Amino acid sequence: MKVDIKIAKNHLKKIIYTVFFFIFFSFGNASFAQDKNLTDYVNPFLGTDFFGHTFPGASLPNALVHLSPDMHTEGWTYAAGYIYQESSIMGFSHTHWSGVGMVNGGEILLMPTVGTKLQIVPGSLDDPDKGYRSRFDHANETASPGYYSVLLKDYNVKVELTSTKRAGFHRYTFPKTNEARIILDVGHQIGDMTQGELSSLKIIDNHRIEGIKAAGLGKVYFVAEFNKPFLYYGTFDASYKTPESDGSVFPYKNAEAGNKIGAFVQFHTKENEQILIKVGISYTSVEGARNNLNKEIPNWDFEKIRNDAASIWNDELSKIKIKATNESQKEVFYSALYHSLLAQYISQDVDGKYFGSDGKIHEANGYDFYGSFSCWDTYRTQHPLMTLIAPEHVNNYIKSIQAKVENYGWLPAQHFLNVYGEAMVGDHLIPIIVDAYFKGYRDYDIDLLYKAMRKKALELPKDPIPIEMGRSGLEFYKEVGYAPIDKVTEAVPNTLELAYDDWNIAQLAKELGKEKDYKLFIKRANNYKNVWDKKTQFMRPKKYDGSWLEALNDNEQEIVTEGDHSYYKYFDPLLVGRRPNRHYTESNAWQYIWSVQHDTQGLIDLFGNNKKFIEKLDTFFEMSPIISSPKYVGVVGTIGQYVQGNQPSHHVAYLYNYAGEPWKTQQRAKQITQEMYRIGPGGISGNEDMGSLSSWYILSAMGIYPVTPGSPIYNIGSPMFNEVTLKLEKNKIFVIKAINNSDSNKYIQSATLNGENFSRTWISHNEIVKGGILVFKMGDQPNKKWGVSNPAPSMTRKN
Repeated sequence: MKVDIKIAKNHLKKIIYTVFFFIFFSFGNASFAQDKNLTDYVNPFLGTDFFGHTFPGASLPNALVHLSPDMHTEGWTYAAGYIYQESSIMGFSHTHWSGVGMVNGGEILLMPTVGTKLQIVPGSLDDPDKGYRSRFDHANETASPGYYSVLLKDYNVKVELTSTKRAGFHRYTFPKTNEARIILDVGHQIGDMTQGELSSLKIIDNHRIEGIKAAGLGKVYFVAEFNKPFLYYGTFDASYKTPESDGSVFPYKNAEAGNKIGAFVQFHTKENEQILIKVGISYTSVEGARNNLNKEIPNWDFEKIRNDAASIWNDELSKIKIKATNESQKEVFYSALYHSLLAQYISQDVDGKYFGSDGKIHEANGYDFYGSFSCWDTYRTQHPLMTLIAPEHVNNYIKSIQAKVENYGWLPAQHFLNVYGEAMVGDHLIPIIVDAYFKGYRDYDIDLLYKAMRKKALELPKDPIPIEMGRSGLEFYKEVGYAPIDKVTEAVPNTLELAYDDWNIAQLAKELGKEKDYKLFIKRANNYKNVWDKKTQFMRPKKYDGSWLEALNDNEQEIVTEGDHSYYKYFDPLLVGRRPNRHYTESNAWQYIWSVQHDTQGLIDLFGNNKKFIEKLDTFFEMSPIISSPKYVGVVGTIGQYVQGNQPSHHVAYLYNYAGEPWKTQQRAKQITQEMYRIGPGGISGNEDMGSLSSWYILSAMGIYPVTPGSPIYNIGSPMFNEVTLKLEKNKIFVIKAINNSDSNKYIQSATLNGENFSRTWISHNEIVKGGILVFKMGDQPNKKWGVSNPAPSMTRKN
């Protein structure tokens, strides 16, 4: 019998690999089981300095309660309530957003105090003695996932916090005193977004206070229970002073209503006596808050809740295991993973009830309802990462979007707590849905969602839905194929990002067999070309009459006002500017030219060829980071005009893959991961933005990145670690191994996937979730042959 020697050798190779991989998987799964202290690597203070806007307090992944200290409540710097540079704390509130620039949250604040004088206002950072706030030292402050502790110097009270999904747990250790008090400040609020409604509270008995906070994004209901009976109690209204007493305190009054109201309770305490308070939160009713509290913290065992939180976090963090060369790398990685997993917030009570966008109470049957989607930030990185490491939640995200459409009759874009406001450019729940769908997550009504996408892409909303809920500039986009700068704010990204959203609709239409719709939306996906200026080689603002906005040259910049619309008169590629006059969203022409994620090949073709495209990319990374006046706070984390601190730049390092020089992607991706992510409070280079910056790091550190959400493809970069093991469903794992890896050995020399040669600069989602091993051999010099001829697909280039 004649035997093909080559086939036999390949067959033997596959058998050996299969046996090896079986053994590897067995030991890999065993090592996952041993990871019990990954929380030790997480630093919740990372990102609390500068403008990371993270918070250090206690919370769980996919939670409603985020219990953390507040230092100040006014201004963008204090969007999360806490900033590491300050030295006094005003109290501990139950709602915070992770890394957003929105100044909101801080509902239901508690503060323990000791002293003769009863203070009902917090005082200021400059003069803490004017109120109930207290100084503290970072040396006496600790935090870990699900736990926070600090010693309040002015009162010698140790504060400890932990939480469940819907309830916060406080433990205050007091000194011996007859003047131990706890302030419950219902008027406390980060920012000022109240709608004029009044808050209210009731002191039910000597152990319990209930109430309603009229918050910036709707009502927050609370139930607070105390383990020790009140000696004294009362209410206050900090916005009112009685003419008789010139005071705002009402002893033994058991109810209050107003804007700046609260309650106080007082105790006699022994040395080191601990008073415990547990607080349930709901967005539906006081009864909902009470049910949440009774279900999740039925007893007074603080240590159990704390240990449960640590266990939950260890399980979540163990979804990715790394082999790092030092402890600092582990701190950066697991802190980033922590922030990525923290970012999605549920809104429903334990019985499934949630407050809908139509102002009614609905029930989520059999799934978690997510009321907030910061989708301009999260569609690029955080949501794609969740499709890999949190598959049990992805369908729930999409079901929540479906419920919003059913409740409200319209597809929202970026929003928080079901309060819709089209504040950011684009329509980016669409790529979140489409990305999940093409990665196999389909437990929802895709036909209903498709109809909602299509409707919003073709028409403006009708009463009772406000007109601002529609796509900005849609009528012009449909008529002339772009958003004119003399009609629409941030017109250039409006065109670019809607073209990308329309590409996503086109992909879904094709998959659903809607050929006519596919042709319509794929044509609109080319609209990015309508703002391409061949002469300047930028995506340039264009007027309604088809003329380009005049170049700045030697002119002095002006603002043109036409009715309610205003815009900068001259085109300046380095101008970011201020809203509402901006040409681009939080960026300039240099930073937005690359925002054609769905058709990088088409963008290359506009430049003429790979060489010209790469020259522009090289210049982008090598030029000065200086922008034209006025300066903009979001231009941080710079490498040339590249801005890691803001989302429009995030995919740009990976574009070299499409133009035949993937070694430059490897060099830039590794440079960004090394330079822009560091240990300690100042370790994030910009707004964390609900996990988007941290998720960028997790993906890029693994060596992959989703340039085009909506396409189940990840580009290859340069892995940070010698080995990354991704824990998947059905006891599968995917391993990314980098041989000869180091800071200087950033270039891929060769690669194999499951023992077979791998020579392309992308990998599919399906290849990862099937399980396997991707092995890179790294070196300090680029291999200019590896991966050059097989880039990821684009709209213009099909693989």
